[in-house]
Amino acid sequence: MSYQLTDEQFMIQTMVRDFAREVLLATAMERDLTKEFPGENLKKMGELGLMGMMVPPEYDGAGADTVSYVLALQEIAYACASTAVIMSVHNSIVCETINRFGTDEQKQAYLKPLAAGEIIGAFAMTEPHAGSDPVNQSTSALRDGSHYIINGTKRFITSGKTAGVTIITAKTDKAKRHKGISAFIVRKGTQGFLVGKTEKKMGLCASDTTDLVLDNCRIPAENLLGQEGDGFKIAMTALDGGRIGIAAQSLGVAQAALDAAVSYAREREQFGQPISKFQGLRWMLADMATEIEAARQLTLSAASMKDRDEKYTKQASMAKLFASEMVNRVTAKALQIHGGYGYTKEYPVERFYRDARVFTIYEGTSEILRVVIANHLLGDRYVGTLR
Repeated sequence: MSYQLTDEQFMIQTMVRDFAREVLLATAMERDLTKEFPGENLKKMGELGLMGMMVPPEYDGAGADTVSYVLALQEIAYACASTAVIMSVHNSIVCETINRFGTDEQKQAYLKPLAAGEIIGAFAMTEPHAGSDPVNQSTSALRDGSHYIINGTKRFITSGKTAGVTIITAKTDKAKRHKGISAFIVRKGTQGFLVGKTEKKMGLCASDTTDLVLDNCRIPAENLLGQEGDGFKIAMTALDGGRIGIAAQSLGVAQAALDAAVSYAREREQFGQPISKFQGLRWMLADMATEIEAARQLTLSAASMKDRDEKYTKQASMAKLFASEMVNRVTAKALQIHGGYGYTKEYPVERFYRDARVFTIYEGTSEILRVVIANHLLGDRYVGTLR
């Protein structure tokens, strides 16, 4: 890898790799079948500082940089993509958002238990009729004295059932369109805050994805995140970091698929020799490795820009776009190399293939990311209110 890691970054990568392969990897396939939420493993990750990696030490976080976070998240995804997506939303979106936009009181109240892994965080913007078009969301928040009353339904919410705290976007002024969207922190157990249906998914099966229903959900006004009307800006900023997280997840799953394919190709014999001797297959492996390395450099570049406090929206979008499409190509080739065995649950490539499919969809579809990138290239940065 051409990117030069610091001693600390290398130490974090090594520590997380050891943990992921010793603790997560052995039971990843079982969790995929049982759909059991990896609660105990997440607590262990909290003890290692992995659930508040970029949270400042004053709020009990690890205070790590984004590059270290990317390296750690890759290793978790290599072992168990379901655990990685929970870690990614929790760190990239929830902790980062509260740290950036929250008051000191909100940081004290929420960042400390989040960083310790005592509670899991979720982020709720998508709705049944508003996915890539967040301005079309219908969830409303009306001020009522010292409280807000929120009504609406959120859909496809990662960790919706298990999260202890959720950041929710809602319209406080419909007439102002995206400038009328606000963000709120809602605790689990708040009256009127209900978990709806749990989705039956193709992949990432050990990570719950649910509806959240807000039925006259009454929350204190101090749970407003930022100011009224900041919700769209907060969400778009959160997604920039989240897209680096998805790129990192893609790298982890792709590397696992490549390693599995290399191992199988060395062992499987046809026509009197290992199939790794056949040029067509060797070229497939070479292409897979090249694409993974290209995605890695894009992702580390975006992470480094974030660490330098530079604008990185375009680079995060490029990293997520390329890495998420790359992992779909790589897992498909890995499955093909396994032949009929790749289509069975006897080998992990079947799970990698299913887990990877959603990476081009959530936190910005490939199509939306191309819009974002083109807007930056052409100077139309806020066409359709997208970043």
